[in-house]
Amino acid sequence: MTSNKSKNSDKAPSAKTKAPAKKTSGTTAASTRGKNKTVDAEAAQLEANRVSERSQEFSRAAREEVLEHNKTYVKDPVNASLSKEDKIRLYREMIRIRRFEERTLRVYQQGKVGGFLHLYIGQEAIAVACASVMEANDHVITAYRDHGIALAVGMSMNECMAELQGKFTGCSKGKGGSMHYFAPDKRYWGGHGIVAGQTPLGLGLAFALKYQELKGCCVCMLGEGAVNQGVFHESLNLASLWRIPVVYLIENNGYSMGTSQARSSAGAILAQRAEAYEMGWDHGNGNSIYEVRAKLANAMKDARDNQRPSIVEFMTYRYRGHSMSDPDKSYRTKEEIENYKKNKDPITLFEVTLREEGILNDEAIKSIHADATAEAERSAQFADMSPFPPPEELMTDVYWESDHPKQRQSHGSLFFETV
Repeated sequence: MTSNKSKNSDKAPSAKTKAPAKKTSGTTAASTRGKNKTVDAEAAQLEANRVSERSQEFSRAAREEVLEHNKTYVKDPVNASLSKEDKIRLYREMIRIRRFEERTLRVYQQGKVGGFLHLYIGQEAIAVACASVMEANDHVITAYRDHGIALAVGMSMNECMAELQGKFTGCSKGKGGSMHYFAPDKRYWGGHGIVAGQTPLGLGLAFALKYQELKGCCVCMLGEGAVNQGVFHESLNLASLWRIPVVYLIENNGYSMGTSQARSSAGAILAQRAEAYEMGWDHGNGNSIYEVRAKLANAMKDARDNQRPSIVEFMTYRYRGHSMSDPDKSYRTKEEIENYKKNKDPITLFEVTLREEGILNDEAIKSIHADATAEAERSAQFADMSPFPPPEELMTDVYWESDHPKQRQSHGSLFFETV
């Protein structure tokens, strides 16, 4: 497995790794710092002036539906135990993900990103809920739309933005890019570009817990398009046969690239396929963070306590195309997207709920948005100033034996070894 960036990935680039720089006067350096501060201040002020209007645009019927829906799940033990501060933190994390993704879109449009970019905008409740119910021995792995869960488990915007641009200060030393964020210290195992490629790996992580007799589980996130891949079904078979503590979390955003679920998959509820393998399953609203927390926590507890694997499917929606190369014009209408943003947006739904609970007001909302916007802007500046990997890094993180020669036990030559 590719080793990850050092603990210093979130720090400013060192002089040793920087490319030779032109001499700048103290006045120029000071003016640059002043300019950065101005950018931060302007971004924060822009967000502060942008009062969250969506929650007020909600129709009365939509508002009542949201509040009525949450009555069931707010009483669930995992949610009833949340403090005011806990709920604000959940809201803040959702905002951070959205502001980061919006900033990455601008970076991509500026031509600073090589390869694909899959945005998580619209699906924030699932990642934040998942990370919030993880316990000490729990692990998580996902596919290529991996920015949201990366931030939710505690990765910094700096290391994520730098990785996106292929910089040495990125979480994978600039070698993974958008689809390959990793943080083993946070029990987050990527970021995988092959459709359903993470499903047997998630099974393996969970098997390791069982083998080591550790009480924990692995949440393996996947999209609805991956459920038709053979390796996913092979994984389900072993999970059930060996009673491996894995929870397969389907983020069903309705479209496998540009193909709707109705045109690509038999059955309305994909999680129900678990029955063929004598596994448990559940299905819910991925826009309600209370519901996601309640149902996912239940499945994870069953996996930890009883070694019972399961599938949990949450309906959600992505606001942008499958990736930035997807023009997003042929398979859904603008009206469909706008209706979803106005009436089902996960951030707005939670905001409406927290206002009703007396936890959030306009001032707090503006402050949270401004902070997240400024943080995302700083991460873009950090990435811009970071160096690309030096040439000698080309041969590292390929073979474990090459990086740890003293611990090597295998024989023969490796592909990159020279005589």
